[in-house]
Amino acid sequence: MSTMKLPSDQDASGRSFGDDEIAALTDAIASGTLTATKGVQTRTMEAALAEMLGVEHVIACASGSAAVHVAVAALDPEPGDEIITTSITDMGALSPILFQGAIPVFADVDPATMNVTAATIAARITPRTRGIIVTHLFGNPCQMDDILALGAERGIPIIEDSAQSYLATSNGRITGTMGAIGCFSTQQGKHMTSGEGGFVVTRDAALARRMRVFVNKAWPYGEPNPDHEFLALNYRITELQSAVINAQLPKLAANVATRIANAERLTAQLSEVPGIGTPVVAPHDVHCYWRYCLRVDGDVVPGGPGALAAELKFYDIAAAPRYINKPAFRCKVFADQVTFGQSHWPFTLATPEALDYSAERFPGTFAGLEQALVLPWNERYTAEHVDYLATSIIEAVEKLTAVPVASA
Repeated sequence: MSTMKLPSDQDASGRSFGDDEIAALTDAIASGTLTATKGVQTRTMEAALAEMLGVEHVIACASGSAAVHVAVAALDPEPGDEIITTSITDMGALSPILFQGAIPVFADVDPATMNVTAATIAARITPRTRGIIVTHLFGNPCQMDDILALGAERGIPIIEDSAQSYLATSNGRITGTMGAIGCFSTQQGKHMTSGEGGFVVTRDAALARRMRVFVNKAWPYGEPNPDHEFLALNYRITELQSAVINAQLPKLAANVATRIANAERLTAQLSEVPGIGTPVVAPHDVHCYWRYCLRVDGDVVPGGPGALAAELKFYDIAAAPRYINKPAFRCKVFADQVTFGQSHWPFTLATPEALDYSAERFPGTFAGLEQALVLPWNERYTAEHVDYLATSIIEAVEKLTAVPVASA
């Protein structure tokens, strides 16, 4: 079979840019005002996002990492307070916790979805728990009813990391809008992009004010007698980024729908392939497929995800085994406590249990990573691209197993 070049979200082939983005950028530049504190693009974007998501408050910021930092800062943890998070996530969702002087406490995950659950979170709650961050990995919603009930019972606010889950839903509710705060990213590879950028959402007016002030170096623009109220950073987005997002927003729903339809097409073709598991989605949820993650059974497919990824290179398919090489807690910043100089702060404030990264505490994490194979995905895929992916995976599995696979 001849190879096919798949669209990539790292260039124009997999992105939905066009004349609308150019026109929006032209308007922003023609205005002569590129700072969000005085321009119109950011205000327009925030209002449009609030309407789309059905929330009262949207605050734009510089990146998805900044969004998580803004959210954690809004909870105002004391040094040494604990924020429960997932063991499978990007460092950009973890370093903000440390920068606020809090301790990331890692919860295990469901190996099938690699999402945290109410049970894995509950196992990590202590009297020092100040907040919980849940990540809807790959666009597959966490089981939010149980998690929200746990948070309400214990009086602990829930932050949703929705960087990968635009317009995904759980029981009809959009991810990012169910907890106290939702965090989003518009980085290059997300469902919509301005290269870098992000925003936070909330229904709580007090949290919204604190987050907006935090983004602006703790300076409350427009309020009487302003002052720098607390320690904070300049996390503002630019009018150029906001202009691009304003042009991307009207395309978002259709782009997500395309991702979902194509994922369903691929699932149908791979559902009977021995040793290959397709995404597990709860019946009441809608997965929005930032990426499409397979589960590869190494007992059936020799060499597991790594061997299958190697075979797929022949078809020019850049599949990523394991998603991340190791659990987040095994990165040097945690394993060696590399933070501020030689101080190891704020780890010096942590309890021994909070820093217990023993493998036996994370069976779901290691099992999930061991079987994960992440396929590239974007809204520019066609049925032909999806069929090529399916055929390539089936042929690669046949090579590894030496067993023909019946067509779905």
